[in-house]
Parts: sequence; structure tokens; C-alpha cells
Amino acid sequence: MSHNAYLGLGSNLGDREANIRKAISLIGKKVGLVLRQSSLIETEPWGFESSNKFLNAVILCETPLTPRQLLKVTQSIERQLGRRKKSLASSYSDRPIDIDILLYDDLTVNEPDLKIPHPLMQQRDFVMIPLQEILTTTMTT
Repeated sequence: MSHNAYLGLGSNLGDREANIRKAISLIGKKVGLVLRQSSLIETEPWGFESSNKFLNAVILCETPLTPRQLLKVTQSIERQLGRRKKSLASSYSDRPIDIDILLYDDLTVNEPDLKIPHPLMQQRDFVMIPLQEILTTTMTT
């Protein structure tokens, strides 16, 4: 059975666009078919101070993975692309890639290390603007 997962991607270190493109490519290989991809948007860091702006995007994937499997695979992709530590307790830092699970079908998950829908996405324009772009595209095609 396949599921629809919306993933948020961000990068503010190195070649940001290449980091996001590599992440999308790896997601296509390890997670499932990438059905939609938003435009890239440049944004200020959220939740911490940095002189490095982010590039952000949202993608829609069709995946056979469970939410827990999806989390493990996306974290593995982050490590593969140079991410060394995960943000803990709202302590954010610069990173070559960040992949967040935003939505997974209509499922709600509330576990210590996995929350779906993503609990902060409504507060983040860098998530909501690209998410709205692909939701609109999905609904009109």
C-alpha cells in the first residue's frame, strides 16, 4: 500500500540548491516516487541567529514506508548529505540539509521523536508557502 507524504526540505550551508536537489534524488530512490515539488524559496533562519539564509522546498512523495520507517530513511539521507546533529529541544543550528515530515496521509502521530502533522509548520512561512503551492497544483491537476 502506498501513502502520500509531504516533506519539507531546507539547507543553509554549502551549495544549498545542490543539497536540496541531492536530497530529492535520494528521497526518490529510498522513499518513493516524488509526485510534486515546490519552487525553491530563500528565507531567513527560523528559531536561531545566522548570517546564512535558507533555501526551502516542499515535496510530495508516494511511499510504501510507515511513518517510523520514513523518519529513519530521511534521517539517514540527512547524515549522508553531511548533517551531523539533529535539532533538539528547539535548539537550531546551521545545516547542509534538513528534512521534516510535514504530513502523512491524514494520519496523526504524537510520539516523543515523531509528530505528524509537523507541530510547527503553521508558524513557518518557509513551509506553508511551498506546501500551499504544491497542494494547489495537486488539486488542479
